[in-house]
Amino acid sequence: MSRTILIVDDQPEITELLSLYLKKEGFQIIEAHDGMDAFQLIAKEKIDLMLVDIMMPIIDGYQLIKKVRETLRVPIIIISAKQEDQDKIEGLSLGADDFIQKPFNPLEVVARVQALLRRSYNYSIETTTQPEDYKYRKKIVGDLTLDEDSFAIIKQEKIIQLTKIEYKIIEILMETPGRVFTKQQIFERAWNDYYIGGEEDNTINVHISKLRDKIEENPKKPIYIKTVRGLGYKFEKKNI
Repeated sequence: MSRTILIVDDQPEITELLSLYLKKEGFQIIEAHDGMDAFQLIAKEKIDLMLVDIMMPIIDGYQLIKKVRETLRVPIIIISAKQEDQDKIEGLSLGADDFIQKPFNPLEVVARVQALLRRSYNYSIETTTQPEDYKYRKKIVGDLTLDEDSFAIIKQEKIIQLTKIEYKIIEILMETPGRVFTKQQIFERAWNDYYIGGEEDNTINVHISKLRDKIEENPKKPIYIKTVRGLGYKFEKKNI
């Protein structure tokens, strides 16, 4: 099955280069040269993955990702010349799944695209081949309910929407309250990829921070998702 990739970059030489390499691997390519064009294309086309530059006219990459994440869970890889850690953190915080720095090796981009699509596709198969009553089951810990059908947490009758990765992380933690999960265990299960450390640690920290922002009364003093220093994270059931 051919997948459709939307490349969003205001530099034609970048979109042409990426398009060339991705088409060789059998992907269908759609190009946009600013965020506004990209957002209009998303409304009309079925997109399987997005490659997004940050610095673009009209709507920049950050704004585009934020708008997309309001309605879609399509995998997103940022490709940018920005080099600061804060730029990567902001992109991941807004909902991007990966970050590639310019200048890049186009073969690496192809490999990252294939890996992310593979993870996303495998995840969708997982969730659609469960027993018939699976989607109606819920995980309940204290006053939090993880709704496996709507990718949401219900807290005090308030529905809190989660991204795909946020959902998978909290699902892992809530399945065994009190158990400590290492960063390696979380990454390999949530991202379905090999854990190396360093960049993966930073990615996990960002997503944990976003989860805390959504479910904790005071994210700086969390009562649900606890850090176990030097080990990882656990979901605390006591005192909830």
